[in-house]
Amino acid sequence: MQAIKTIYITGGGGYVGSALVPALLDEGYEVRVLDLFLYGEDVFDKIEDKSSLTIIKGDLRDTDLLKKTIPGSDALIHLACISNDPSYELNPVLSKSINYDAFLPLVDIAKESGVRRFVYASSSSVYGIKDDPKVTEDLPLEPLTDYSKYKALCEEYLNTQADRNFIVTTIRPSTVCGFAPRLRLDLTVNILTNHAINNGVITVFGGQQKRPNLHIKDMVELYCFMLRQHEDKIQKKIYNVGYENFKVMEIAEKVKATLGSDVEIKVTPTDDNRSYHVNSDKIKHELGFMPRHTIEEAILDLKEAFEAGLIPDSMDNIKYYNIKLMQAIHMR
Repeated sequence: MQAIKTIYITGGGGYVGSALVPALLDEGYEVRVLDLFLYGEDVFDKIEDKSSLTIIKGDLRDTDLLKKTIPGSDALIHLACISNDPSYELNPVLSKSINYDAFLPLVDIAKESGVRRFVYASSSSVYGIKDDPKVTEDLPLEPLTDYSKYKALCEEYLNTQADRNFIVTTIRPSTVCGFAPRLRLDLTVNILTNHAINNGVITVFGGQQKRPNLHIKDMVELYCFMLRQHEDKIQKKIYNVGYENFKVMEIAEKVKATLGSDVEIKVTPTDDNRSYHVNSDKIKHELGFMPRHTIEEAILDLKEAFEAGLIPDSMDNIKYYNIKLMQAIHMR
């Protein structure tokens, strides 16, 4: 098995990437990050030793840039995308150009450049709404939106390109939660915690929708874990990575219980009835990966960050909210 020394990460300046990059550096990897850094260029300011970090400020759709910067990388972790359904629908043409159209040449260039491993961050939303009590990787995909449809098509294309020199793996993560240098406050646990701490009131829209959750520390550990796996075990494999399937109302109650009883929960109707729940036994049984962190830990991590002044202007600063920032910059 070829040693992995250099990791190329697309979207490394985003929510997950901002936590993953320091972890990879700590493990001794050389890391190259491609990102537009729309949410700020300060996400890596707290990394003391940047000698093994290369920042590439650029667009995923720039194939010339990819051809110039990918060669020499042993593995590629593809995080970059317009994430989630509401963000995608703001500008479907733009979103398709990033999430799907750019994906095909990225895979081709990575393969041609000698990248040995390609790890793709898909989404558990590719299943659509399932009644099955255990939504496993074997169930048919029934994506309900263009966002999830193109995620599924990318998975399909990636697997067609696999060969003995190009090891490909797809991860279907659930909704991530917890603190990271580039924080998102538009994800379920993070939204509810922000409002509980700073307003004293949580507004739950609907509340019966299910959400599978994943602590950001487990998300980071999962990517590090995949880089250590033997190639034969992960070739063309697809893994759910989502735990703690709870209704939104149940998550709100966890926030209230974790932070204190003076938090008020209000319920209001919604027409957003997207509901997802997944089973992640496959990665446990095949590879031995298990999460080590909980929703409660994510809530407390956010509380600590708020108290330390690390999340200023959390209600109004658009850098914490993907949709608001996309609306403001009119990205093309």
